[in-house]
Amino acid sequence: MQLLKLTKALPLFVLPLLLGACASEPPAPVAAAPERIISDDQMLRDSQITAQLGNRWKSGKMLVERGNNMVRDGQMKIDEGNRMIEEGNKVMQESEESYKTIKN
Repeated sequence: MQLLKLTKALPLFVLPLLLGACASEPPAPVAAAPERIISDDQMLRDSQITAQLGNRWKSGKMLVERGNNMVRDGQMKIDEGNRMIEEGNKVMQESEESYKTIKN
């Protein structure tokens, strides 16, 4: 009954649109574009690039380790040199004091 009242109030061309909209199914979800399949050549190139980067990283790590070892060895030599200087200064000072004692 209410539908009849509604149909009299609405123009005739609107009624099929409303009825069609109510009866229609919800729109199907839009499918995402399928991922592009990578060719075997592209996979091979990518893996070679990754391997080269890995080798380069390993080379850099080895340089860092060698550098750290050289710095450590150098620091040990510096420390040994400083001890030798201190010991030499001590010997020189003792010798000068002994000379002064003998001379007086």
